[in-house]
Amino acid sequence: MGAHASTGRRDALRNRKLLTQTAREVFAEQGLDAPLDVIARRAGVGNATLYRHFPTRAALVDEVFRDGLTETMAAGARARAAEDAWTGLTQYLHTVFSALAADRGTNDLMTTGLEGVTSLEAVHAHNRATITDLLRRGQAQGTVRPDLTPEDVLLALAALGRVVPALNAVAADYWTRPLTLLLDSFRAHPTAPALPEPPLTSTELGTVLLELGPHRSH
Repeated sequence: MGAHASTGRRDALRNRKLLTQTAREVFAEQGLDAPLDVIARRAGVGNATLYRHFPTRAALVDEVFRDGLTETMAAGARARAAEDAWTGLTQYLHTVFSALAADRGTNDLMTTGLEGVTSLEAVHAHNRATITDLLRRGQAQGTVRPDLTPEDVLLALAALGRVVPALNAVAADYWTRPLTLLLDSFRAHPTAPALPEPPLTSTELGTVLLELGPHRSH
């Protein structure tokens, strides 16, 4: 009986690892809204096995991406350490967009909302903290327009980030052109008109990201 139990545990661990690896590949190709039965079929297991390990899409997404955003986190730390906030901001956003262009799963993770995903909450919190710090210092240094809020930047980044896969279909790295234009709109310009009031609140931004996020449950 002990041997059977041990074999069962090994099989379960193997299936969980296989499902996680396969989900990473499918999410990279199709985004976080990819059908879960496609993942199960490609992994060579039944849907029941997938749901036994991952009862919800959020649980599977969290498992896949929990440890995969270390470079983005490190880029944020480097950006905050930069003496010149504008340089830190531009370098950080180029790193972020390189990640968004690499695969659709990471793009969805960083530009949308999906309830119940701890890794998603962590990357959004880290991204917000980095942007907030760089904007505050950039405004103090006179390089960032004074009426720009973190919500303004995060919304603009999410909107541009969503079209990166389509831009990649046209030409690799074409996202660098609209990102350069977007960054220029963040700069302090003496003749720039004031932004309309009021800006989005943090809660309103969260609602927008959830609307952009995956809505398929199976």
